[in-house]
Amino acid sequence: MAAGAGELIALVAAILGVGVTAQVLSDRFQVPSIIFLITAGILLGPEVLGVITAETFGATGLSTIVGLSVAIIVFEGAFHLRADRIREAPTATLKLVTVGAAIAFVGTTAVVYYALGVDWFVAGLIGALLVATGPTVIAPILEVVPARDRVEAALETEGIVNDVTAAIMAVVIYEAIITGTRAPGALLTLFVERLGTGVVVGIAVAALVYYGLRYVDLSPGNAPQNARLLVLAGALVSYGGAEIIVREAGIAACATAGIILGNADVPYEEDITDFKGDVTLLVLSFVFIALAALLQFEDLLALGLGGIAVVVAVVFVIRPALVFVSAVGDRFTRNEKLFMSFVGPRGIIPASVATLFAVELTNAGMSEAADALVGTVFLVILVTVVLEGGFARRIAEALDVIPMRVIIVGGGKVGRTLAERLEDRGENVVIIENDETQVQTARNEGHTVHIGDGTDVDVLRAAGGEKSRVVVATTGDDDSNLLIAQLSDSSFDPETILARVNNPNNVDAFEELGVTTVSSVLATAQTLDDYIERPALANWMGQVGRTGDVQEVEVTSEEMAGLTVRDIGPELPGGSLIALVARDGDVNVPDADFTLQVGDRVTLIGQREDVRSAMAQFNPE
Repeated sequence: MAAGAGELIALVAAILGVGVTAQVLSDRFQVPSIIFLITAGILLGPEVLGVITAETFGATGLSTIVGLSVAIIVFEGAFHLRADRIREAPTATLKLVTVGAAIAFVGTTAVVYYALGVDWFVAGLIGALLVATGPTVIAPILEVVPARDRVEAALETEGIVNDVTAAIMAVVIYEAIITGTRAPGALLTLFVERLGTGVVVGIAVAALVYYGLRYVDLSPGNAPQNARLLVLAGALVSYGGAEIIVREAGIAACATAGIILGNADVPYEEDITDFKGDVTLLVLSFVFIALAALLQFEDLLALGLGGIAVVVAVVFVIRPALVFVSAVGDRFTRNEKLFMSFVGPRGIIPASVATLFAVELTNAGMSEAADALVGTVFLVILVTVVLEGGFARRIAEALDVIPMRVIIVGGGKVGRTLAERLEDRGENVVIIENDETQVQTARNEGHTVHIGDGTDVDVLRAAGGEKSRVVVATTGDDDSNLLIAQLSDSSFDPETILARVNNPNNVDAFEELGVTTVSSVLATAQTLDDYIERPALANWMGQVGRTGDVQEVEVTSEEMAGLTVRDIGPELPGGSLIALVARDGDVNVPDADFTLQVGDRVTLIGQREDVRSAMAQFNPE
């Protein structure tokens, strides 16, 4: 029996309160909030407390709420899908949402068919839903695991695009099951109708919202608030309008509208983004808790060993296969591919669509298909969210894919060359530049560029100043470089701040203010002098970051502490050696009998791969 009005209001308020609490706990313990949301849902469901049951929201109440909530969630995710972010990993992104999605669909469908013994179309329905990783589960993981921009761009784009395509594929297969359609032409028609209708409606709604934001007087006193409400209404109208025309076309519509508005130059964008994020958090919390509460453990247990086989195949075989195939020839390192293979949790789209389809399949007399659908989808969701969400940071640290974030202010030749060398070592670099020509040049070279004035603290913050470990000012103006250094120090306190000094007479003034400087004139003179007096060293240093390398590492290994340079030397990779050791502010060229201690900073030189291997011996963390 559905709950009364008073009970329902109290229950919804309680669910939202639990959702907000889950977010607070997530921030406190640096664990994705979805883990807390699923746990809360199971506790509130019939398997534990019984506060939420299948009858709580009535026959159509839950499906309506879920549909509108999914529209807001998809729109919010699509709004953040920016064209400049896609440029971070264009080849891999395209492959992930095409070749990768095909591998996931075909592989999962085959495993489900043979492991669970269900009909091919039921297996295809499950396979389609499990293609979707989803921004609602990827984003919380990336918030606690600051991966490189190219990794984040690929995973976020995959989640947003595959959410839409997976949902549409699932709708087509579901309708084929219900209507008995099997002809390929008819199936293609179903797919094109839903995708095409969604795209057309999404474009139309986005155009109307953009016109309203840009050209209509939204009341000067309340313009930001009205802009937020107009965008929220656009998300819901695009979903509802498409659903009226063609059933299940709403997801494609709100995704299309979100992508267009997110990449358009709309007023009050920051206010809109913050507002949508808060609304999405609330509806996401509600839907995840409500759907998790409807989960019945008997559906999971009924899958038996077949269900375990599906989970193992999806997580440890299919996901790594599609990632490595999609990332062939791109800039991803082996460890980044392994990390991306591990981060593929399923979320709100598979959960909500599977639940709604299961209800309709049961009503159509297909209870066995409904049980297999809900059980398999939720089992994969539970395992991937708990396993991947809970251990993502530890995996990232073990694979060493959490980069040092570096902000370089100035996209000229000096800034771009420095960015290239840092990125070649795997660091996460953002260039700040306001000259359009320099911006285009830097982006053409593959760099991440934030457009703006680096002497503005808000621009520094928007580029990631609060997360940066290093800030480098490389502009051609000494006054700007000094201001950038001072703003970074007072506002963000990164570990290292460096400034380029164009006039050597200004070096003393910079250093009196505590700014570490590099003088272009003095550095050039020193390099020329090296080629005159130390040509072999100068030539070798020119290869640093390519074939040769120089790296400094802190000694944390207890096994290395107490050993002499004589003892350590034979154990280092063949092309590396210890050049310097820093201890308590003193830097020495160690002799053979010098004994290392924990906390020493060792400078290693040699061939690039040998130096990287040697670093792991001194600092294995």
